[in-house]
Amino acid sequence: MTYAVAFRELTLGYDRHPAVRRVDGEVADGSLTAIVGPNGAGKSTLLRGVTGDLRPLAGHVDFGTCTRNEIAYLPQQSDIDRSFPITVVDLVAVGLWSEIGGFFGLRAAHRAQVDDAISAVGLTGFESRPIGSLSGGQIQRALFARLLLQDARLVLLDEPFLAIDAKTMIDLLGVVRRWHGEGRTVITVLHDVETVRAYFPETLILARDLVAHGPTAEVLTAANQFRARQMCEACVGPPHDCGRDAL
Repeated sequence: MTYAVAFRELTLGYDRHPAVRRVDGEVADGSLTAIVGPNGAGKSTLLRGVTGDLRPLAGHVDFGTCTRNEIAYLPQQSDIDRSFPITVVDLVAVGLWSEIGGFFGLRAAHRAQVDDAISAVGLTGFESRPIGSLSGGQIQRALFARLLLQDARLVLLDEPFLAIDAKTMIDLLGVVRRWHGEGRTVITVLHDVETVRAYFPETLILARDLVAHGPTAEVLTAANQFRARQMCEACVGPPHDCGRDAL
């Protein structure tokens, strides 16, 4: 199996307290993978380890068919200042930063790319709207348009469907499926297991330790979900090293 990213006995944490421990496994190139687990399971932490925002406490992340420079990442809570006076076009155009270096370099060809991305997420007509006037679903559409322009081989999404309406969720799932159809690798943290079952062929269950990883139909079982809850409940509190034998 050709992998896009691999975890090699990877331990990640904060202030030297492990939040993800000794995770070992590979995410196949071109796969569509959901990461699930209870609150505090280390799901967002694992994505931050892939992006390089967190340096491993032990082990490492390997890249196979892509590099860290070929990652598009959408964190769970966007750090965008909604009061900042920029428009939807400005926000989406950030996805072309590596090409244009700033908004003043937005030539006609770049603007066409931006308009195509905006259309792909259903925001045509909102181009000149200030981002502070957008709803939660609309701002998420704009952020997906920005990701489209990054043209990345590896896409990381952290709870991308929280606090948005059902129509927006379906539309954005269409974008995710488009990425998958283009052969990109998509890793998405999700909490809704029914969405995982319906749309994500591969699942990784995390509870600070790796519980299971593989085809969703085989991995996303009641027994594995119960074990994940048990493992996290055994480590209640801030990230700490309770050891594998906490159960």
